[in-house]
Amino acid sequence: MPVNRDFIGRQYPASATYEVGREHIRSFAAAIGDTSPACLDPQAAQALGYRDVVAPPTFLTVLNFRFGTEGPVADPALGLDYSLVVHGEQSFELHRPVCAGDVLSSVQSVTDIKDAGRNELILTATEVTDAAGERLATLRSTIVSRGTAAPRAGA
Repeated sequence: MPVNRDFIGRQYPASATYEVGREHIRSFAAAIGDTSPACLDPQAAQALGYRDVVAPPTFLTVLNFRFGTEGPVADPALGLDYSLVVHGEQSFELHRPVCAGDVLSSVQSVTDIKDAGRNELILTATEVTDAAGERLATLRSTIVSRGTAAPRAGA
């Protein structure tokens, strides 16, 4: 059964902010094998011009996991069968580095839903801002719903 196309344009603000801590950054860096001193050592980060340890570019995926139950994928009205989902792609547009001490807010939006053969692609964008409202990043994601596209005429 196809997902609900009325979701295009819906926004899902996170219910809380996310305060980035040094240990969050260090743990994430360790998990992905990033040994950059700027991610691990405040003095090394400051020597490079950062105010504190700096997060690897993909660190912001933590927001999608932290607030995943608040987004479109968790909304039953979307009609998505999660057992049919695979991750299509992910991209990060960083406007400035994320550092320890940043307090992040995020709003996820469904930007499009389209057919790709027998599959449906659910495209989302998450805008991330800091406590002052400055844009930090835009995260884009494609979720593939396998085999749920509406049958085409003559197919």
